[in-house]
Amino acid sequence: MRKVFVTEFMSADGVMEDPGGAENFEHGGWSFKFFSPQIGEYKTTETMTTDALLLGRKTYEGFAAAWPGRTDDVGFADKFNSMPKYVASTTLTEPLEWNNSHLLGADVPGAVRELKEQDGGDIAIHGSRTLIHSLMEHDLIDEFRLMIHPVVLGSGFTLFGGAPTKNLELVDTKVYDTGTIVATYAPGKDAK
Repeated sequence: MRKVFVTEFMSADGVMEDPGGAENFEHGGWSFKFFSPQIGEYKTTETMTTDALLLGRKTYEGFAAAWPGRTDDVGFADKFNSMPKYVASTTLTEPLEWNNSHLLGADVPGAVRELKEQDGGDIAIHGSRTLIHSLMEHDLIDEFRLMIHPVVLGSGFTLFGGAPTKNLELVDTKVYDTGTIVATYAPGKDAK
């Protein structure tokens, strides 16, 4: 069975909005201050070992506008552009503009269950807060990889604001040279 994992850039106060600076958020681009070769290696390894992307509409549209024209020396952009992309949207229609992109249809939890049952490797969710909340309600997320940066933003969308109550179990931590921590959690027993 394939694993669905969330991979997010977050501030110390839980903000995940606009880490790259393309969404006109007042603090947009905040994650770049903490980029280092170590973090680049972590994200490259994560991407190279991922078989597909699962994205909400807003994240898909941002990625589709940014990634097709990118190249790099390590193959990150080629992998990102070529892997299958599954999109949760009620407003987009086929054909989707970004290479190898597919709409999930009206029953997103059912479609994700089917994806998880197929042969293949792990499926990554970037951004996509609303999609993550929906999948959490249906216990369809196997892992949360939270890249927590040492900055307090004080405003912005948080990853878990409005999410269903869930207990998580810490399964791994990594600390990087910029003070960024990657905390990896698996779903724990549900809170009562």
